[in-house]
Amino acid sequence: MQSNRLFEIIYILLNRKTVTAGELAERFGVSKRTVYRDVDALSLAGIPVYTEKGRGGGISLMPDFVLSKSILSEREQNEILSALQGLSNMKTGETGQILQKLSAVFNKSTVNWMEVDFSNWGYSDGDIFNDFKTAILERRIAEFDYYSAYGEKTHRKIEPIQLWFKSKAWYVKGFCLMKQDLRVFKLTRVKNLAVTGEVFPERDLLAMPPHESSPEYQKQDVRLTLKIAPEMTYRVLDEFGAEDAEKQPDGSFIVDVTWPEDDWVYGTILSYGEYIEVLGPEHIKEIIKEKARKIAGKYL
Repeated sequence: MQSNRLFEIIYILLNRKTVTAGELAERFGVSKRTVYRDVDALSLAGIPVYTEKGRGGGISLMPDFVLSKSILSEREQNEILSALQGLSNMKTGETGQILQKLSAVFNKSTVNWMEVDFSNWGYSDGDIFNDFKTAILERRIAEFDYYSAYGEKTHRKIEPIQLWFKSKAWYVKGFCLMKQDLRVFKLTRVKNLAVTGEVFPERDLLAMPPHESSPEYQKQDVRLTLKIAPEMTYRVLDEFGAEDAEKQPDGSFIVDVTWPEDDWVYGTILSYGEYIEVLGPEHIKEIIKEKARKIAGKYL
């Protein structure tokens, strides 16, 4: 939409000072003529944007221009403040100061609508989240030691592009310079993280699926049917959606769920102890039976 493009052009100019019509046309996938029409539209809206021809010229804003809060609707202002409030709970450094400044600009009081506690991550380095955030925003290469699911240690250098929360754990997506491909790394397995001063070029990698050999993508999904006893009702309510769990007349639950098959799945099933029964598939029943036999053998 043109309105979104115009708004983004303003922020590009605020950050870049001067940009060429060709650069904007390439970024938005439009013609230079469309860009110049956008510039005219901004000028008519009262935004002090101007163009300069010749070498070193381009599209710029007047040096003393400050983005007016009138450009943003009431709802957009609230959305920005709410998003910043969420980030401030994640202890992301300067976010709290930005929140205070924008609250003053918008003449609004902030509402602490969310509280986030990452203490159960178990990191020895509490700054790992912020370090990756800095690396992503500043497009700086990060290097670290990484331990695979099998305990194998490798040293990685990546161009980080996104922090990702999936299945109760945080990951970082990035272009691995060692593998020359998109990879996913679980944050709890990252050690000795260092954000380097080396800047990497912007890549459009998020639309590209991680390589199938990525450790976190080697898992095959398995459809499980489980019978869980009434004693574990609290866990069923916490860990499964209403569409996955069907309560039985005796108070037990039949749960149908699809999980990536790995040791985590086996451990989760075993953590229910005597209060769970695997109804299918057959190979999972055999795996759990063998693991239970080995556990029992330790106490004979």
